Amino acid sequence: MTTTSPATQPGGLRVGVQRFGTFLSGMIMPNIPALIAWGIITAFFIPVGWTPNEQLASVVGPFIHYLLPIIIAYTGGTLVYKTRGGVVAAIAVMGAIAGSDYLIAQVNATLPEDNQLGQIHMFIGAMIMAPLAAYTMKWLDSLWEGKIKAGFEMLVNMFSAGIWGFVMVVIGFYPVAWLVNGIMNVLSTAVNWLVDTNLLPLTSIIIEPAKVFFLNNAINHGVLTPLGTQQATDSGKSILFLLEANPGPGVGLLLAFTIFGIGAARASAPGAAVIQFFGGIHEVYFPYALMKPILIVALIAGGMTGVTTNMLFGTGLVAPAAPGSIIAVLGQTYRTDYLGVILSVILSAAVTFIISMLILRASRKKDLEKEDAFAAAVAQTEANKGKSSEALSGLVKNSATTAVATTPISNIVFACDAGMGSSAMGASVLRNKFKKAGIDGVTVTNQAIANLDGTADLVITQQQLTDRAKAQSPNSLHVSVDNFMNSPKYEEVVELVREQRESEA
Repeated sequence: MTTTSPATQPGGLRVGVQRFGTFLSGMIMPNIPALIAWGIITAFFIPVGWTPNEQLASVVGPFIHYLLPIIIAYTGGTLVYKTRGGVVAAIAVMGAIAGSDYLIAQVNATLPEDNQLGQIHMFIGAMIMAPLAAYTMKWLDSLWEGKIKAGFEMLVNMFSAGIWGFVMVVIGFYPVAWLVNGIMNVLSTAVNWLVDTNLLPLTSIIIEPAKVFFLNNAINHGVLTPLGTQQATDSGKSILFLLEANPGPGVGLLLAFTIFGIGAARASAPGAAVIQFFGGIHEVYFPYALMKPILIVALIAGGMTGVTTNMLFGTGLVAPAAPGSIIAVLGQTYRTDYLGVILSVILSAAVTFIISMLILRASRKKDLEKEDAFAAAVAQTEANKGKSSEALSGLVKNSATTAVATTPISNIVFACDAGMGSSAMGASVLRNKFKKAGIDGVTVTNQAIANLDGTADLVITQQQLTDRAKAQSPNSLHVSVDNFMNSPKYEEVVELVREQRESEA
């Protein structure tokens, strides 16, 4: 187990993109249920849906055009400045929505009726306006904090937020609406060009490595979800929802480790495959790819196969599949597209499996030699020391050293990008281990890295995210794990807490 005390501030482009993606994820993920609800309404009630209903279908347009951008903006504003920031952000995004509609109306006035532009939904506008409105409101409040006469606080607070909300509506109506309409036109043109030239599978070259390095949220929530939602509004479905969510490549990699892997990776791969494929927590396969980065080639090939299959069949989803479980994917599949979607998952898994198998078999002898040599080195060190060592023995399992906690551990937090899927799973696993060990009084929770407030005694993250967790909660102890599902470091955490309790008794 690797535990640290205060850490230096991390840097680098990767961490910056991760942090940006985390903020986008923090705005979008809590509102995925609303997107799913919209997808269900669309799937059933639009004219080409399962059960067309003109009256209920009238909900579809306002839902996607007004409700979703507003609640995304409110969520983003609350991340920055709690409820006050959320309210101002929600006011501000209405300016962007109205400004976009006005611009499109102006353009349509010059176009023939059969070539009219459709509405642009302000998902990206909400992601811009939310932090802008909330941060500026927070800054303005700081200017007169402590300077307001007693009895006038509520008056100032209400009017300052209302007046600044008015200003942000104007800003949203003009520069932001123009900017977002331009961005959406450029992105839509680029995607349409990729589709028309049959080059959309090339996006896997970016998406699959980005997923493994936890950079997928910036792509998924910043680009694919807004564009996919726009496409789904126009045509009832979008292939873009399948670019990142397809569980095929991940399960193909894990099945290859199940059969051709070695050691702990092989032992844990079957359980990881079940969680990834049916639970939709893709993060569980990232460590397997990072163990041997050339395996990313297999993931790219699988991803490209899945996209190509969906292009050939013309398939898509009616709304985002979140989490990326086969259950969620099938639940959001357009009513005539099940064959193509299922084939895309199967074929992408098969291609990833075959290429991963070839890579793992080609390097199997070398991997076994490394594992044997490392174990022998640990044994020799113990022999030189003249006695066995728990710390050294632990190295065989997890190649990490154990530091001593200087303060009692009673509050443990699992942190990941969204604070939902993989961290919730890890927290559940550790809680069960504490329960089996008969240790009470330790709180184990999960949350997004962005929400860490420094109160945790110990923070557990996946290795690629530890730097950000240290920056967010510098005074906590930090544990890096390869896999939230079944890390040997959990046993060390339990043992560390047990030793603390025994020394206090």
